Amino acid sequence: MNTLSRFALAILATAWFTTAALAAGPSYRLEVAGLACPFCAYGIEKKLNAVKGVERLETNIKEGTVIVTMKDGVTLDKATAEQAVKDAGFTLNGFKQVSPGDSQ
Repeated sequence: MNTLSRFALAILATAWFTTAALAAGPSYRLEVAGLACPFCAYGIEKKLNAVKGVERLETNIKEGTVIVTMKDGVTLDKATAEQAVKDAGFTLNGFKQVSPGDSQ
């Protein structure tokens, strides 16, 4: 593969990843009481993944948080998040929208 082909491939890959990142919808930080182990995380992730429009979850057991990223054009309301967490057997202690990549 010549240098020009590699350069073109690199540009296409960068454009694809950038488009994918920009296409992600809003993210929300959920603070969950009792999130203490991988089994707990699995239960919450299972319920949250069942919510229509969820694209990605990032669970931090140490902090007791879950970052929920929705699909482009879809939002998550507190009542829906609270019900999913409750269905998993836990309590939602905090809910706020965050910037992409922000886990604070």
